[in-house]
Amino acid sequence: MTSSNAIFELLRKDYINDYPMEAAKVLERMPLEEITDLLQSMDDEDTISIWNQLSPDVAMRILSDYPDERAAKVLSSMEVDHVVSILSLYDDERRQQYLDMIGGETSKELTLMLSYPQDSAGGIMDPKVLLLQPEITVLEALDRVRKMRRRGIRILFVVDEDKCLEGTVDVQDLATSTSETTLDEIMRPIKASVNVMSSREEVVEILDQYQLTDLPVVDLNGRLVGAVRHQNLVAAAEDEATTAIQTMVGVSRDERALSSVGFAVRKRLPWLHINLATAFLAAAVVGIFESTIAAHTALAVLLPVVAGQSGNTGAQALAVTMRGLALREIRIRHWYRILIKEMSAGFWNGLAIALTTSLGVWIWSQSSTLAGIIAISMVLSMVIAGIAGAGIPLLLTLAKQDPAQSSSIVLTTVTDVAGFFSFLAIATLLLDK
Repeated sequence: MTSSNAIFELLRKDYINDYPMEAAKVLERMPLEEITDLLQSMDDEDTISIWNQLSPDVAMRILSDYPDERAAKVLSSMEVDHVVSILSLYDDERRQQYLDMIGGETSKELTLMLSYPQDSAGGIMDPKVLLLQPEITVLEALDRVRKMRRRGIRILFVVDEDKCLEGTVDVQDLATSTSETTLDEIMRPIKASVNVMSSREEVVEILDQYQLTDLPVVDLNGRLVGAVRHQNLVAAAEDEATTAIQTMVGVSRDERALSSVGFAVRKRLPWLHINLATAFLAAAVVGIFESTIAAHTALAVLLPVVAGQSGNTGAQALAVTMRGLALREIRIRHWYRILIKEMSAGFWNGLAIALTTSLGVWIWSQSSTLAGIIAISMVLSMVIAGIAGAGIPLLLTLAKQDPAQSSSIVLTTVTDVAGFFSFLAIATLLLDK
């Protein structure tokens, strides 16, 4: 290797190790074959930092081109929660092949985490926790912490002989106590714990309520099996927020910005067909009043105005309700208050918009009848849109479904049909007299 090549390799290695997040972003903009060739040309130990930053779907496709043994070696060196995200994208057979090749305790940890739903406490927990007994000394505990070689640990958990939680020890208390002090002397009571099957929303609520940095996770028998770390929770909350944006418009939870075209088409096309069907439904409503529109062509000009306002009203109600459900500010039992609130907001906003709209229509058309028609339909459609925007996520939650799942597609259908029908039905009644 020439001196210039050696310098280039050194710079590349330092860049990946010192700036793995930026390096991952650069790599993900490259063709998949080039990323694979680059990573395969380097020692696996030098690339682990960047593997931990790559998007799971990109990492999965790169590893699929790796020799099996080398892919298993890379996976066994990565952060456990990131490996879970990658392995969950494989089919069951391929996933098990990798787990068998990884082997040992790492394979057991991964199998355990993969057995839990990804949006549960078990799915986002860190299974690598120290199980300390109350009778051991501070010196012994510090020695075990050093041997574990895990950074960012702030809380240690004390368990009994059955591995059931007894208390916690703050690392700061450990560092300031004498070496012969036993853990039961500095142990603090458990503020809160969570079951492995508890939802991500419950975890967020408990951590926020008790201001915890580490939340112990127990199994059905009360034994400690892991802990939800603060950084895991932040990552999970970010993922949940961005996922909700995607699912509201019929995009798969698994799709990423750099996912392949084929993957995007397969995941989006079914929902686009559903959206097409709903568009035909709205068109059918317009078709019912074809003769009215033919006789009064001004109605065709004003149709988008009514549909647009009702759609925006519904979207506002949907966003507020979705946020309330996500932050657990509201429950299903609050449905009556929520619907009344959104109906009232739709009514008063509808009145204000109707006055402005009817004035504009009267100036444009010099027709008081047409101005009255659009005013009445505006109020009516905005009231319906407000109810629909709040009601759709509540109904989905009641049905044990994800309230974000394509709710905007359903809402668009409701608001379009309500807007078109109210406007054209009122026009038929008043203009044909």
